Amino acid sequence: MNEEEQEVTGAHRPPYLHIADVLRGEIHDGVFRVGERLPPQAELEQRFNVSRPTVQRALTELRRAGYLDNQRGRAAEVLDWKAASTPPPPPQGMPGPTFQILDRFVAEAFEAEDVTIDAYSLSAETLSSALAAPLNRVIARELNPKSIRLRLLLPTSDAILGIPRLVDGEEEWPLARLRELLGAQVVSLTSAFRRVTDVRAEIVQSVQLSVVPVTPLHKLYILNGRSALSGFYRVVRRDISYREHEGEIFDVLGVGAVLFPYRADPDDTGSHGSRFVEESQEWFDSLWTTIAQPLQPFG
Repeated sequence: MNEEEQEVTGAHRPPYLHIADVLRGEIHDGVFRVGERLPPQAELEQRFNVSRPTVQRALTELRRAGYLDNQRGRAAEVLDWKAASTPPPPPQGMPGPTFQILDRFVAEAFEAEDVTIDAYSLSAETLSSALAAPLNRVIARELNPKSIRLRLLLPTSDAILGIPRLVDGEEEWPLARLRELLGAQVVSLTSAFRRVTDVRAEIVQSVQLSVVPVTPLHKLYILNGRSALSGFYRVVRRDISYREHEGEIFDVLGVGAVLFPYRADPDDTGSHGSRFVEESQEWFDSLWTTIAQPLQPFG
């Protein structure tokens, strides 16, 4: 039985959670000490006999729990997990960390009969992670939507983006790295929906991925046309290794960004939240219907 079959049938815990548990135990036992780096993702793939997206999801779980740093593109570094504590979820309506706010609102969206998610972001990493639990609940028949529609807007890989790029130099390998990351994330995302189709063929699904030739400096999620989550990417400088390249690049913080939630008020279409959701939807649709192009397979 392969890793996808295990996750679908529920015969075992999802493989990425098993991997996260194993690595967490090894960190607790001192196999990997604070300040040390875990083995590269390629080695973890071989060790656990899983795909790259599965390893990435496991590392995301550990980052969320405060065990690992958030710097992509290099082997993850162990943080002082004894001192780290996961902050409580912010009160309803208040801004908070991306993973907490997005997880909460995506889970809520899946309670509806017809689930719609429109997302605009630099990558698919955070959204893929937020969708994992609800989609697994759909597969387990704990949630029973009649339809699920996803539209995701990403930056096109053949444009010269403002971020990421080298701090000094004109080489374009940071963009090649982003393209590789996006490829793995898209595979993970589409595979998750394919597993739902395999088990719940009665659910109408539509997964559309498109690209726009712009550099996203903010992220936006619109859920069921009733909620909108918006947050800014913060530009940072970080040292990155990619294949034979090393250098300092300008990159952005996505997982750690603060999301601001807005809800439409069905009884007051002129309210602050209603207007923000409406304008966000119209902004997204304007990109989708004009300059956006279908995502081509990553080579």
